[in-house]
Amino acid sequence: MARRLRVLVDMDGVLADFEAGLLRGFRRRFPEEPHVPLEQRRGFLAREQYRALRPDLAVGGAGSPHGQGRLAPFPGPYPGTRGTEVFICTSPLLKYDHCVGEKYRWVEQHLGPQFVERIILTRDKTVVLGDLLIDDKDTIRGDEETPRWEHILFTCCHNRHLVLPPTKRRLLSWSDNWREILDSKRGAAQRE
Repeated sequence: MARRLRVLVDMDGVLADFEAGLLRGFRRRFPEEPHVPLEQRRGFLAREQYRALRPDLAVGGAGSPHGQGRLAPFPGPYPGTRGTEVFICTSPLLKYDHCVGEKYRWVEQHLGPQFVERIILTRDKTVVLGDLLIDDKDTIRGDEETPRWEHILFTCCHNRHLVLPPTKRRLLSWSDNWREILDSKRGAAQRE
């Protein structure tokens, strides 16, 4: 029997629209302050761009009570085919008081209780075993210099301007042909 393909899917910015939620929360808290429109976002950490506007403004929302729960899901369908194991591999915020529980609630509400059992919370995704990692962060670093998984960059407002090297693949959205990426990786995994 062939080994099942293991796909790790990030949550914020891939399944949940973290950037739009962050902007909504910021505009609600600071309606008179300048903000960075989504189409002008650059770089993974929003606080770096906001500090350039005004250093004393805190960018937040997902770390506050109900912040994570307010995030809208990106339109699916999400990966899930026979011969594929899908896990949600997500990093909680450093100020995790509300974040962890709300991640679980979000997954249960938007993906169903069966996916609650498939959540992997980690600060270091490089140590998690998988064949593919679909993530909006363009550079993933950790203890493992060469993780076992192939990183597929999920297009988000903060990374859409990046030009990828020919060896790196991008998923434009969940409407893009993610099945083709899974099938190509499945073929490579079966040859190993």
